[in-house]
Amino acid sequence: MIVNEFPDREIVINDKPYLYFGGTSYLGMSTHPVFQDRITQSIKKWGTSYGSSRNSNIKLSVYDKAEQLFSKQIGTEDSVSVSSGTLAGKLVLDYLSKFNHTFYHYPKTHTAILAHHSLPLFVNGKLHSNLLNSDCEDIIITVDAVLSLEVKPTSFNFLNEISPQKKITLVIDESHSLGLIGEKGNGVFSKIPDRNLCRKIMISSLGKALGLSGGIIAADKIFIDAIKNEPVFISSSGANPAYLEAYLLSQDLFKSQRQKLKDNLEFLFKGLELSEVFKYDINYPVIYCSEENFFDNLFKKGIIITSFNYPTYKGKMNRIVISVNHKQEDLIKLKRALQK
Repeated sequence: MIVNEFPDREIVINDKPYLYFGGTSYLGMSTHPVFQDRITQSIKKWGTSYGSSRNSNIKLSVYDKAEQLFSKQIGTEDSVSVSSGTLAGKLVLDYLSKFNHTFYHYPKTHTAILAHHSLPLFVNGKLHSNLLNSDCEDIIITVDAVLSLEVKPTSFNFLNEISPQKKITLVIDESHSLGLIGEKGNGVFSKIPDRNLCRKIMISSLGKALGLSGGIIAADKIFIDAIKNEPVFISSSGANPAYLEAYLLSQDLFKSQRQKLKDNLEFLFKGLELSEVFKYDINYPVIYCSEENFFDNLFKKGIIITSFNYPTYKGKMNRIVISVNHKQEDLIKLKRALQK
């Protein structure tokens, strides 16, 4: 389905309007008029793009200001922005792959942080046997803060079961939790206990809830300094400075949008009873459905959702997304469609 403008709460297909419950613009920032105005003003200050290396002799002050704010919000010593979440993952994996460390991945881990030689964290429902032995070694575990086809943050209780002889580096992808989860939208990173970890690293796309162009890596200062010295980082352009400036100027908007999303979720889920084919949580703006013909059934009722084959999932992923921009009448129509 091809559309000719940003797919917001409503899209037009073959000259017919449909309600749209898809995408990842959870907070509606991509179409927020005030946010757009601030981006426009920031473009006038910083230009439409800045194609120079971050290590050039001329440095833009907005990068340090934005990264200091992200570090404070996420709860890390330091952070660095890059041009995409995928690049953030690549930089982290490429750097960690230089060392003689064994990679393990949580089930359904996003490809952005999935090393090609990684071992499964669980085998037949139990921790990989290598993680339970007494051999001293450095290991790296990669995991999504909210897994694909899940609606609750990942449990990190498995860390308590790993042998204390292992030196663990944990890499978390917060692309679908940053801006959404936590009292201030700061994700799950700061809530993960440090006691069994040697290092904790977060990567995230900024293009989901936050509506920004770019990605972020957050960790201790030593690690971030190492990333800044990586050849790929040095030879790459940075994140769009205009978007980072708009983010700095718009903390009030993000706060109010999070509250509006909370109100929408409360309205939708009040009294809503769904069958076992649905997976949902009243605090998260996504509903999954495992029913094979679900997309077609909603389409006939004038509703379009996200539906495609996902790399870490067998079959099509049917994903309903509730955003700030949905009106109560939209939510009522969805509610009726879900309650057969």
